[in-house]
Amino acid sequence: MHAVARHPGDTDRLPLDGTWRFQLLPTPDTAPGAAWQEAEVPGCWTMQGTGDLPHYTNYVMPWPEVPPASPKANPTGVYEREIHVPEVWSGRRIVLQVGAFESVLIAEVGGTVVGIGKDSHLASEFDITDAVRPGEPTTVRLTVVKWSDASHIEDQDQWWHGGLTRSVRLEALDPLHLADVTVRAGADGLLRADVQVRSAAGGAKLPDGWYATAHLEGAGELAADTEYAAWCEDQARVSDFLGEARFHARVADVRPWSAETPHLYDFTVRVHRADGTVTDTSRHRIGFRDVRIDGRDLLINGERVLIRGVNRHDFHPLTGRVVSYDDMRADLVTMKRFGFNAVRTSHYPNDPAFLDLCDELGLYVVDEADIEAHDHAHEIADDPRYLPAFVDRVSRMVLRDKNHPSVIVWSLGNESDYGANHDAAAGWVRRHDPTRPIQYEGALHKGWDTPWLATDVICPMYASIDEIVAYAESGRQTKPLILCEYSHAMGNGNGSLADYWAAIESTPGLQGGFIWEFWDHGILQRLSDGRPAGPAGAGGYADGVAGPGLRWAYGGDFGDTPNDGAFVTDGVVFPDRTPKPVMYEHRELAAPLRLTDDEDGLRVHNRQHFRDLSWLAAEWMVSVAGERTDRDPVPARLPAVEPGGSAPVEAPKELLDALPDDGEAWLTLRIRTAAEEAWAPAGFEVCAPQVRVREARPFTEPVLADGHPVDVDEQALLVHPALSAPPVLSLWRAPTDNDELGGLGERWRSLGLDALVRKPLSYQRDDSGRQTVIAQYDTAAGPVLHTQVLHPLPDGILVEETAELPEGLTDIPRVGTVFETAARHERLAWYGQGPWETYPDRRHGGSVGHHESAVDALFTPYLRPQESGGHHGVRHFTLDGAFRVDLDEPRQVSVTRHRAADLTAATHHDELVPRNACVVHIDAAHRGLGTASCGPDTLPRYRTGAGIYRWSWTLRTSSA
Repeated sequence: MHAVARHPGDTDRLPLDGTWRFQLLPTPDTAPGAAWQEAEVPGCWTMQGTGDLPHYTNYVMPWPEVPPASPKANPTGVYEREIHVPEVWSGRRIVLQVGAFESVLIAEVGGTVVGIGKDSHLASEFDITDAVRPGEPTTVRLTVVKWSDASHIEDQDQWWHGGLTRSVRLEALDPLHLADVTVRAGADGLLRADVQVRSAAGGAKLPDGWYATAHLEGAGELAADTEYAAWCEDQARVSDFLGEARFHARVADVRPWSAETPHLYDFTVRVHRADGTVTDTSRHRIGFRDVRIDGRDLLINGERVLIRGVNRHDFHPLTGRVVSYDDMRADLVTMKRFGFNAVRTSHYPNDPAFLDLCDELGLYVVDEADIEAHDHAHEIADDPRYLPAFVDRVSRMVLRDKNHPSVIVWSLGNESDYGANHDAAAGWVRRHDPTRPIQYEGALHKGWDTPWLATDVICPMYASIDEIVAYAESGRQTKPLILCEYSHAMGNGNGSLADYWAAIESTPGLQGGFIWEFWDHGILQRLSDGRPAGPAGAGGYADGVAGPGLRWAYGGDFGDTPNDGAFVTDGVVFPDRTPKPVMYEHRELAAPLRLTDDEDGLRVHNRQHFRDLSWLAAEWMVSVAGERTDRDPVPARLPAVEPGGSAPVEAPKELLDALPDDGEAWLTLRIRTAAEEAWAPAGFEVCAPQVRVREARPFTEPVLADGHPVDVDEQALLVHPALSAPPVLSLWRAPTDNDELGGLGERWRSLGLDALVRKPLSYQRDDSGRQTVIAQYDTAAGPVLHTQVLHPLPDGILVEETAELPEGLTDIPRVGTVFETAARHERLAWYGQGPWETYPDRRHGGSVGHHESAVDALFTPYLRPQESGGHHGVRHFTLDGAFRVDLDEPRQVSVTRHRAADLTAATHHDELVPRNACVVHIDAAHRGLGTASCGPDTLPRYRTGAGIYRWSWTLRTSSA
């Protein structure tokens, strides 16, 4: 494998991507037949109609064989095509490079086996010089065996596929070539480059008089380190087959690289023959930056940087593991737009182009080796049969990626217990690259305080807020604590993300973490035949929703057994990269600028580490409760604030002076990009911090209307022409993925909350027409008493409600009212948090103001239907301007076309049939979301339990 970054010209590279002949055989021992079909390379055969379909397991292997055995039924893909090596390549080394494959590759050229590869996520390279004749056609056969001993250490939480998943190509190289280039460039401007040169593939003797040169943008030709050469001579380090050279430079006024300021410099190394002929060139885009650990702090260029990270798999809903350059760039642009500054390559090295993009766009990378032995972790961690694989996978990753400034930490893999194999790999890394720390979560399993060799970072998974704060305050912590996984993004989740960050930002020793994960791994599936839609399905989805005749498939939908169901749909974006509501939550929490209004007055705070605020533009907005009175935004002038600093900012007098006399009022500072960024156009909204400038006036009961009785039926249920289903008590929500996997859904069913039966106990009507209705709802924990007092109003109804929950009814989903409208209303307008979905423990991403949306767009299409579409802190709302509800205080409200029972019964969205009526929930209390599908549940303060709840609301219609 070449560890250097070569960029040969068109005459030195022959791409082999495209259509190949293909056969899928049942076992590796089966001989190919005469019948060939076609397959696209790169491509997963599991996504190309071959009959071998995607299979999802979290950690259990798809077959029972124990390491190192693999099953006899072992799909094997045979790819063939002819190549024509140009005649001008005569006398040069010819290399076949296969970018990635799953999971074993056997390469043949001209009928001769030229090599084998086993690491599914690093390129394999084969010297085929002796197997081809330039100018003559030759057959290349690439045989990919799906299962092997290597599969036991590629047991990652993702779809299992088979195929050639990255590009294939030929390269022509001079026998005298660069074997390795190591660049170390510090934030102080000091650069050192160590170069190794070899002759031919087998290590032939170097030609006399060879030499190397190096050039750096802005510094010109670099000086050769003659002291280094003399030292090599003195130490007898000169070799007949390995040449070494060192270059150095001091760059004045260097612009350091960071995620905020990703400055890059072109650096080129060349090797020459004695006559000056250039035989090989290696080009790099390097960044000057430092990474080191100082006690409990990870420092980038001397600054303690908060790591706002996300984990990412290679994924595409149409092509499986195959992702293009444009796909990778779009992923990273989305991350940058929503405030992420770091990515962990879970759980394998990505395409080199991915790191090029991280260098360019500015993201810190935890580069992770392709090692996960989840199902058999304990046995494999110390198994000497797997020792070479551990060291090989880690060392090859480091050799390939070490010159990328974006890479700040090496990870030895994931969820593979901890053993001697990890220590061996760690030892190699520490010797080869002492400039970066190492992390490995498995080394923490016997205690965060244990000084294991394999991790320099305390990098736990799914530790609670209490756990990480207690550890940071214990006096035992000696290393940075950065969660390698936290806030599991499954379904309607990521509750308490703001609480995590409040703790991280206020507690020394805590430095951030990586949300699990970026993608929902839903594969677009045709309902007609149950197969993946494949590339032909392009355009079959939009805004997170699969199109007609299609659905998002998850584990089990392809007949895959065993499987882990929808656990693969746990990302912050939908399969089409549409952001989930949590992305807006993260955007505000990670905002480069914050706004406060306290005893120090109105101030802006620069939350960045390296950049001032000059790249941002701003405008003020004001919103007032009641009737819509929003005025046009006015430009805001941001003060000059250095990183980490704050400064007073002048409030928009013209907006505040124009406020109505009363009503709750909010001031928003909308922040946009002042000019084009690499990841966003000019004018792109970065964040929208907000402060309340006037409290809400106390709720006052409306004037009642005597003589306008409220109608009730024989069950003492409200009858109203605007309603098709009367308001009744609701204690149930369609369980979220966190509810189900955390065990709450089943407990709520055992309490009977999903099938409450209302029993009217009494009702009274007084002379004014007011009705008082008392009903009982029986649960396994005891009866719930529900009282409704229905007051006639001149233009509607006032409903005052009380619910008395018995002591045994703890931690339930909601307490509130549900009813359905009679008309098919199309648009909802509300004053509260929005415009995207918010919940009690995930509400910081929604600004308070006037919002409007089509009712059909309010429902968030999580891949497994569940509770969604809620809005926190709603003060009032209208439907089509004809149906208005005012609330006694800010409440959790949802308006959709689905009953909770509809959502509970459905497994996929193609099973849902929207109702014409609007289903309206008004909650006195709503349980938080948490992350209990994998991690801590919602915090106690977001839970709903026994006690007395009171709430009231008014209903008015234009016909009242």
